[in-house]
Amino acid sequence: MTGNFSPISPTDLAQRRQKLRRQRRVRLVQAIWRMVAVAGLAGGLVWVSTHPVWLIRNANQVKVEGNQFLPAQTVRSLLPIAYPQSLLRVEPQAIAQHLKAKAPIAEVTVSRQLFPPGLTVRIQERVPVAVTLLTAADAQLLNQKAVKGPALAARVGLLDEGGFVIPLENFLLVERSIKLPNLKVIGDAQHYRPHWSQIYPLVSRSPVKISEMDFQNPANLVLKTELGQIHLGAYGARFPNQLKMLDRMRKLPEQINLNQIAYIDLRNPASPMVQMTGTKEPAPANIPLN
Repeated sequence: MTGNFSPISPTDLAQRRQKLRRQRRVRLVQAIWRMVAVAGLAGGLVWVSTHPVWLIRNANQVKVEGNQFLPAQTVRSLLPIAYPQSLLRVEPQAIAQHLKAKAPIAEVTVSRQLFPPGLTVRIQERVPVAVTLLTAADAQLLNQKAVKGPALAARVGLLDEGGFVIPLENFLLVERSIKLPNLKVIGDAQHYRPHWSQIYPLVSRSPVKISEMDFQNPANLVLKTELGQIHLGAYGARFPNQLKMLDRMRKLPEQINLNQIAYIDLRNPASPMVQMTGTKEPAPANIPLN
């Protein structure tokens, strides 16, 4: 069986060869233009990165935002930048990680600014709300003098609202002069850190001023307040009601001389007891609770 193939004329062959040559020339020109464009872009980037206009010459070209506790100059001094530095060679993510590791900062966002060249560093600080100590002896030393020696500073921490502990010695590396929070928390952090985000809002809003929380004995949380020592037993679900009862006892000094009270027992907030000095057993707090 033979096929019906019409012969291709020499003219058609010549036209096809001419078309193929045109296609090869177009592809060659396109490849050349791509190479020129890539080389131009690479050269442009090199020029931009080395041109003086795009250099960060000093820390004054770094804007710090969101800081309330840390001075802007302190934040700038911690930046891992060797001046002058090309703006395009700055690594924002690396800077953010460095700042979070070196300072009491929870979140950092670093962004480049082209006109004029510079950086913007937005930070969210870890604001300390309490001083953490291991023992009551450390608390006494802290009350007696400012934290100057590295031995005591290594045993003291600063606690933020979320329960994150910042070693004081690390804090002093970035800020030499700080005002410590009034609230002190004593004991092993594992006893209170899991609950701190619930504990602190209640304590901070308490009408009765609470200056110290002692977690050294897991079976008995002891508060130091303006009414004296308060024994609460093990921390638990009763804590909010215990603080409410403490609030209702604000007029206790009008009924009893506080100097005669050893401690107030609020283990059972529905039945507060008062342990007087010189007596063996606590007695019911039979006073108006307004």
